[in-house]
Amino acid sequence: MDSDTDSPKSKTPRKEKNKKNKKKKDVPPQPDRIEVAVEVVREHPNKTAPVVGYFPSGFDPVKNHASGSGPSEFQLYRHRNMSKRMQLVVRPPGSSVEFVGTSFSGEAAAGHRAMFALGLLDKEAGTLKIVPIAGNKIFRLEPKVKGVDAADNEPASSTLEEMTPQQKFAETTAILGTKKDIEKAKKKLALKQDEDPNSQRNLNVKMKNVSVKESALQSTESHVSRNIPPYDTSATTPQEAYVLDKIILTGEWNYLEDIYYNLHQEEKADFSSYPTFVRNRVEGLRKIKDESEKRKLSCIFSYINHLIKFKDQHSFGVFSAKGHKIPNILRHKFSNMFAVSELRRLPPEKISLLISYVLVLTLFADNFQTDCTDIAKDLSMSVLAVRKVYAELGCKLVRQKGTFNSLSVTLAVPLKFPDLKKPGKRKR
Repeated sequence: MDSDTDSPKSKTPRKEKNKKNKKKKDVPPQPDRIEVAVEVVREHPNKTAPVVGYFPSGFDPVKNHASGSGPSEFQLYRHRNMSKRMQLVVRPPGSSVEFVGTSFSGEAAAGHRAMFALGLLDKEAGTLKIVPIAGNKIFRLEPKVKGVDAADNEPASSTLEEMTPQQKFAETTAILGTKKDIEKAKKKLALKQDEDPNSQRNLNVKMKNVSVKESALQSTESHVSRNIPPYDTSATTPQEAYVLDKIILTGEWNYLEDIYYNLHQEEKADFSSYPTFVRNRVEGLRKIKDESEKRKLSCIFSYINHLIKFKDQHSFGVFSAKGHKIPNILRHKFSNMFAVSELRRLPPEKISLLISYVLVLTLFADNFQTDCTDIAKDLSMSVLAVRKVYAELGCKLVRQKGTFNSLSVTLAVPLKFPDLKKPGKRKR
């Protein structure tokens, strides 16, 4: 009994000692706390920020230097026009392999929302500097064999300086643009690019074997001076007098099928947004049984619609065509053909050219005998002014059968134009 009563008293101090020892072991050592002043350093355009990279292959330039191989060579290449486009190259001494990382391809090209920075702690001064890293990218340094995909193959900055603005835009788009932008840039560059210098050198040699047709030259000169669509003075039929294939190009027909498809909707078809000239001829289109002929005329009407809406969109005080969408291929062509200014206005001589294109297409639409009333309304012109333009296109006025006051215009062949009036000297 005595031993039972004494045992709790003897065990109690041992448990308390064990608890104290456990508490001492579980408490981790407290780190030394330092109060520092934080300074955020902004990136300077004329100074290179620290470059951060890593070697997925396991190469360690510090250990390589400690082993007696010597220090590795670090070089950073920066694009002259695009400052964030960089390439870091690490060359170990005496090795045929170099490590290359870029800020514009591979892992660095993947989208991320993180902002990287480098912290520099100075315990003695009590400061912590937060410095942005170069290009906000971490370079993945992949091993490359020297001479193959190396930095030496990077295009020189002098080559960029020699590029035209169109070529620089195309290069930037090819690197940073989407597939759609790249295709658009290629088409635009193909339309605007200058002649190859090598072709220019051989041009004189090639032209020696080319026979020049004097009548064609005269026709071209008169076409420029008359400010009208392409034509052929030697044509024997009205269909050949004005060259439709040079007015509506081959690749444009597929973008002009809106009226043709609208016709197949029958009662649901809505032509209220089209010009009066087109609306007045919809029923005639429906009656055409030949689908190829119906499609051709529908495309001509659509082209007339886009020309009129393009004129209205670039005319002061006209808002009816504000929401009209013109296919990009046609808008680009119209902007170049009619020389749209920075103020989005058409020069007077280009307005006359656009009207000539519209009236020539109305001749094709009405089998080369048309009335001037509805198209004059669409062009916001008087009937007399429209008749005058038709006359400049080689048309003649004829009286419609069974009427006394109604006149129409018809295209006669061969084409005969009125004499061009030369500007006379001003009388004093």
